[in-house]
Amino acid sequence: MKKLFVAIIVAAAALCACCKDNIIKTKVPARPAGQEDMICYSAPAIDTVGVGFVGVGMRGRDAVRRYQDVPWSKVVAICEVDQERADTAIAYFKRKAPGKELPLVYVGEEAYKDLCKNPEIDLVYICTDWLHHVPVAMCAMENGKHAAVEVPSAMTLKDCWDLVNMSEKTRKHCVILENCCYDFFELATIAMAREGLFGELVHAEGAYIHCLEPFWDKYWNNWRLDYNRKVKGDVYPTHGLGPVAQALGINRGDRFTTLVAMETDAKAGRAAVMKYQGEEAPDFQNGDLTCTLMGTAQGRTVLIEHDVMTPRPYNRMYQLVGTKGYAAKYPVEQIFVTQETSDSLGLGHDTRGGHGAYPKEAVDALKAMYPTPILDDELKQTALRVGGHGGMDFIMDYRLIYCLHYGLPVDMDVYDLATWCCLAELGSISINHGCAPVEVPDFTRGGWDKRPRMEYAFSDGSYR
Repeated sequence: MKKLFVAIIVAAAALCACCKDNIIKTKVPARPAGQEDMICYSAPAIDTVGVGFVGVGMRGRDAVRRYQDVPWSKVVAICEVDQERADTAIAYFKRKAPGKELPLVYVGEEAYKDLCKNPEIDLVYICTDWLHHVPVAMCAMENGKHAAVEVPSAMTLKDCWDLVNMSEKTRKHCVILENCCYDFFELATIAMAREGLFGELVHAEGAYIHCLEPFWDKYWNNWRLDYNRKVKGDVYPTHGLGPVAQALGINRGDRFTTLVAMETDAKAGRAAVMKYQGEEAPDFQNGDLTCTLMGTAQGRTVLIEHDVMTPRPYNRMYQLVGTKGYAAKYPVEQIFVTQETSDSLGLGHDTRGGHGAYPKEAVDALKAMYPTPILDDELKQTALRVGGHGGMDFIMDYRLIYCLHYGLPVDMDVYDLATWCCLAELGSISINHGCAPVEVPDFTRGGWDKRPRMEYAFSDGSYR
């Protein structure tokens, strides 16, 4: 581990000092004739958003449950490759929504194509395995539906560009379902960052550290860990990256320009194949720990980690580092600001020693001073009641339907989807070239500075 972090420091120096000629270039294809960007795009308002769910296993079934409490929406249909899972989802729907009209059911490998043609559906909500995210989303937009795609929404650069182009061509939203952007602490500290509490943000960190060993006997022959066996790079980056990208204003006044990735050996990965499948896996591709370091156009740095193999406690590593303050969520919530800021806010705490974050009462006071605009007490209580990873899943669903209902720009557009998901292939390219710097493509094609910062749209026409 020590060698890895020494290598990270070396990579950081390379990222800052390497001349442009030494960076591996990535292609930004010209925008096809007749297409316009989707930046701040407002689709026509929809009175009641008809939703079709594709994939109703664990994630999809829970989404169907949550949508019983999402206003301005109706569950029109579900789609599954497996009849038993479809039946389970319908039974679940009956228990959670007694008396409501049952959704239509589509079953089969390509049944999603028929669902996407249903004229009563406005939004296709995609919770399939990773490899089917893009085909279903493309089909949805081709058939005039908005698409909402579970994470990671796209696994390759080609997938990312295909979704961008299809969204622009059809003028349909393609939204990444990144629930961590709506967790309570992240929402609070993003609001603080936007109001300048931390000064100028200079660095951020995020991660997906989640030991999957308790699930390996269940998942190992499944698509997810099989993908880890075959692919290098951070294949699940968006839980850690999404919230910090929003705080930094990525695609809204700043953008990622370069990344460097590196990984440990796949010791735990090979051992798991032997333990659960009884075979050698000398070619296991995904390192037990992958680190990706990125630079931005505004001179900031971002560190993202991926680790589903080692026995570490769950951690998204969420950190914001600014010239006047700091915030972190794991293992405990922390906020720290300069003494000048502390005095001006009347917090009554001496921070000059710099050896400890604020006590909980001061953190709570700051949360009250900087409320997030999208979360009032009523919505928060509903989110806590409905649940979904502590309520953040419901807030994500609510905001998506809110924006579609009122005809507003969505919080997370197709450019966010592509930018957050491209780490997988770019990281693989970097690792396979000796941890070389790789250019991060501008999926907005020059539009990243049209919006000065991340703002939420509201039905009264305001942004805040």
